[in-house]
Amino acid sequence: MKKFLKIAAVVIVAVIFVGTFVYLYQKSQTKPTVYEVETPKYADIKRTTVLTGSIEPRDKGEIKPQINGIISEIIKEAGDEVKNGDIIAKVKVIPEMEQLNAAENRVRLAKFEADQAVRDYERTKKLYDDKLVSAEEYEKAKLAMDKAQEEMKTANDALQIVREGVSSSNKTYSTTLIRSTIDGLILDVPVKVGNSVIMSNTMNDGTTIATVADMNDLIFKGTVDETEVGLIHEGMPMGITVGALQDNKFTASLEYISPQVVTSTDGQNANQFEIKAAVKVPENVKIRAGYSANAEITLQDAKHALAVPESCVEFSGDSAFVYVLTQKEPQTFTRRYIKTGLSDGINIEVKGGLKAKEQIRGNAITEDDDKEAEA
Repeated sequence: MKKFLKIAAVVIVAVIFVGTFVYLYQKSQTKPTVYEVETPKYADIKRTTVLTGSIEPRDKGEIKPQINGIISEIIKEAGDEVKNGDIIAKVKVIPEMEQLNAAENRVRLAKFEADQAVRDYERTKKLYDDKLVSAEEYEKAKLAMDKAQEEMKTANDALQIVREGVSSSNKTYSTTLIRSTIDGLILDVPVKVGNSVIMSNTMNDGTTIATVADMNDLIFKGTVDETEVGLIHEGMPMGITVGALQDNKFTASLEYISPQVVTSTDGQNANQFEIKAAVKVPENVKIRAGYSANAEITLQDAKHALAVPESCVEFSGDSAFVYVLTQKEPQTFTRRYIKTGLSDGINIEVKGGLKAKEQIRGNAITEDDDKEAEA
């Protein structure tokens, strides 16, 4: 019995030893890497870029006064719709002393000459009635009186304009009434009642009373990188998304590309060129001036092109290679040069070196992938 137990113990030890040896041997052996296999397919490949910018009205006018003065009344506010000629504000004139003195002197002189002309006319008329002077002398005196009285009226009007910015005979065209010059929406009224305003001249741009824009004619205004500006042209379609209107996408047509750099960088990034595109906005959608927006534009495209996942392509310098499956079990691949074309970042066009029915090496299958597949 003891002999039997000894033999059994030896056998058990031997089995454990051999099993351990086999296990360790198998663990030490490297398993061959197994790869996913990809088949080329035909697809439409597009190279797109997204440009950042904003939505702006095409026509925007700054309304400025034609006289110097103080804002006496504001009639329209930001957000109001206006027509060409609508009154936005009123200005009270502050006359300049030099102009005021000149206008007052003109009135005094005109009154003196008018009074003198009236006296001359009355004297000449009496002589004419007594048939002591000719009709020609009478008409000459009457014409001189009419001319002097007209000059006095003109001088008074000029004085009233200097004092008040408008004359009683020309109220319709008063420069104290600040009017819109276009149809549109008032975007901003940066002045308040009591603010001083000045008209534009060679020394300054003048005070802006209001900014008015036509919100029915909008453009996308953005910039494009110098590496892509050569790939776009006027008339190209664009897709516009507005940050504040995520559920809407608008169409646009590129209509302007700046001929020179508008944003010069310090060398870390490429130079930028300004672009503008006409945006089509449905009537039921309201867009505010200055909304931030993105424009997606297709730079290049390849229709029904033979393509493979770009992750399957090995690049070396200017050359591209794939590993073509030559044997399934065990997997055997041959490295092959291919000619590539357009890429959209996921798939890449194959222009030569690979046939549609051939299979190529994809990503390696890991143990985690096997566990997920079993699960």
